[in-house]
Amino acid sequence: MGNHASVNRRLSVFALLLVLLVSALGIRLVDYQIVRADEIRAESLESRKETRTLTALRGDIRDANGEVLARTVFRYDINAAPKNVGPVIRYMDGNRTEISVEAAADELARVLGLAPEEVLSKLAGESAYSNLAKKVDATVYNQIRELDIPWIYWDRFAYRLYPNGAVAGNVLGFVSSDGTPLAGLERQYNTCLAGVDGQETYERSAEGVRIPTSNVVTQPTQDGGNLNLSIDSNLQFFAQQVLAKSVSDLNAEWGSAIVVEVKTGRILAAAEAPTVDPNDPGASKAQDRGSRIMQFAFEPGSIMKSLSTAMVLDSKSATIYETVNSPDRLQLKYGESIKDSFNHEPFQLTLAGVLRYSSNTGMYSFGMRVDEKTRFNYLQKFGFGKTTDLNFEGESSGILRPYDEWQYADRYTHLFGQGVAVTPLQMAFAYQALANEGVRLSPSLVDSCVTPSGEVIYSPERKSTRVISEEAANMNLQLMEKVVEFGGVGKLAGIPGYRVAGKTGTAEIREGAGYGERFAISFFGVAPVEDPRFVVGVTIYKPVGETNSVKATGPFRSIMQQALKHYRVPPSTSKPRDDIPSNRFGKTGE
Repeated sequence: MGNHASVNRRLSVFALLLVLLVSALGIRLVDYQIVRADEIRAESLESRKETRTLTALRGDIRDANGEVLARTVFRYDINAAPKNVGPVIRYMDGNRTEISVEAAADELARVLGLAPEEVLSKLAGESAYSNLAKKVDATVYNQIRELDIPWIYWDRFAYRLYPNGAVAGNVLGFVSSDGTPLAGLERQYNTCLAGVDGQETYERSAEGVRIPTSNVVTQPTQDGGNLNLSIDSNLQFFAQQVLAKSVSDLNAEWGSAIVVEVKTGRILAAAEAPTVDPNDPGASKAQDRGSRIMQFAFEPGSIMKSLSTAMVLDSKSATIYETVNSPDRLQLKYGESIKDSFNHEPFQLTLAGVLRYSSNTGMYSFGMRVDEKTRFNYLQKFGFGKTTDLNFEGESSGILRPYDEWQYADRYTHLFGQGVAVTPLQMAFAYQALANEGVRLSPSLVDSCVTPSGEVIYSPERKSTRVISEEAANMNLQLMEKVVEFGGVGKLAGIPGYRVAGKTGTAEIREGAGYGERFAISFFGVAPVEDPRFVVGVTIYKPVGETNSVKATGPFRSIMQQALKHYRVPPSTSKPRDDIPSNRFGKTGE
C-alpha cells in the first residue's frame, strides 16, 4: 500500500512537470509563431539576404549619322560552387531525368569553348567559388542560363565597347575596366553619359545558392544619356587611313587632319596618326592617346601668311595691285635678316604673288604697314592665344605674347608664322573665318546630349566673331586660290572640277634656343571657293628628309576630294578671276 502511494506521488510530480514543460514550450511556440513571428522572419531573412549593385548602362556616343562609336554592353563571369556540385535533375515532358556531373560539364564546355576536362577540374573541391569563364557575351550567358544548372551562377558587369575600333579614338577617349572615364569626350561629357546605379536584394539558401525569384529591386537604375557628335565616321575613317599612310611613308613623328564645315563650325573629322583604339588604349604610347589637334601647339610657318594678307586687305593697307620689292634676303636693323626659302633675283610682288611664291620678305614689306596693336588684335580675333569654346580636355591655348611685350623679332616674325604657336584646331578655325565671309564660329564637336526618354539636355552654344570684313575675306580667298592655280607646290592640291584655295606651310621646329633641321609641313585650304563648304587642314610633324610641304598637299587633296564627293557638292561652275596679278615682276616691271 505504501509502495503504491509512493508511485502515485511520483507519477503526479512527473505529470506536473510534463504539463509545465509542455506549457513552457507552448508559450514559447506562441511567442515565436504569433507574438514575435514578424521579428523572427525579418531576422531570418536578414541572415539570408544579400544586396548587390545594379549597374546602369552608360550612354552611347554616336556619330553625326547615328552610328554607334561607343556603347556599353553587359558581360558575364560564369562561376560554379564546387561544394554544391552534383547531378542535375531535369523534367522533360513530365519525365524526371538525372544528368551526371560529367555530362553537365560537357554541356558547359561546349557553350564556353573549353575542354570538358578543364571544366571538370574547376568543378572539383569544396569551395563556394570557382570561375569557369570571364567576360562572356550575352549570347553565351543566355545559353548557360538555358542549361538550368543549379550550382552555376554568374556576375554581371558593364563593359565599354568601341565597335569601330580606332575610328575617332583620339577624341572619344576611353574608360577603365571599372567604367571610370579616363580621357577625351568620355571624361569631358561624363555627366551626360554616366547613369545612376540601382540596387537589388535577393536570398541565398543555406548552401549559398541564390534562390530564384527572390530578388527585389530596392532602387531602379537610371541609364545615361547618348552623346551625339558632329564627326562623320565614314569621313573620319577615310582621313585616318590617308594620314596613317602618309606618316608611315614619311617616317614622321605624327600627323593630323581636320575637316570643318564652314557655315556651321561643326568638326566632321579630326584624324590623327598614330591613333589609339579605345578598346585597348594600353597598346598605344601615352603621347598618342590624346588629340594633338587640340592639345599640341607648334609654330605654323607659311600657312600664317594667308591671315597676314587678310589683315593687310581688311585694314586697307594695300590693294591687290600694289607691289613691294621682295629680294631673297632682306637685311634688317640689329644685324638680323629675313630670307626666302629659295635664292632668286629681286621680285616685285603683289599680295597674291607673296602667297604664290611664299615670300617672307614680301610678306614683311606688306605686313609691317599694319601697326603692331592692330595686328595683335587681328590675331586674337582669329582665335590665337586662348583655348576655343570646345573646352576639350588638355586643350592648348598656343602662344601669343601681348604686343607690348614683343621683342624686336616678335614684331614681324608672326607675319610668316614664327614667334607664335597654334594648334591645328585654332588654325583650322582661322581659315574657317576666311571662308565664312570673315566670321569665325565656335568649334563644335558635340551636337547634343539626349536622355533615354528623348529629352535634349545639352546642345552647343553657337558663338561668332567678326574678324575681317566680308569684302576682305572674299578677296583674300581669291588671292589664296592663286596658290593652287599657279603655285609650284600649291598646284598639287588642285581638285579637277573644283575651285580650291589654300596655302602651303613648312615650319622650322624649335630646338632649344634656335631652330633644328626638322620641319612641320602643312597645307590648309578651302573648297569650293565660290561657295565654301569645307576647310581641310593637314599637318605632318617631323617627316624624315622633307624640307617643303609637297607631301602635305597629297593628303589634303585626297581628304578634301572625299569630303566633296561624300557630301555630293556639285563641281564649280565659275572660273577664278583672271585680273588678280600673282606673277613676279622683274626690276623693270616685266
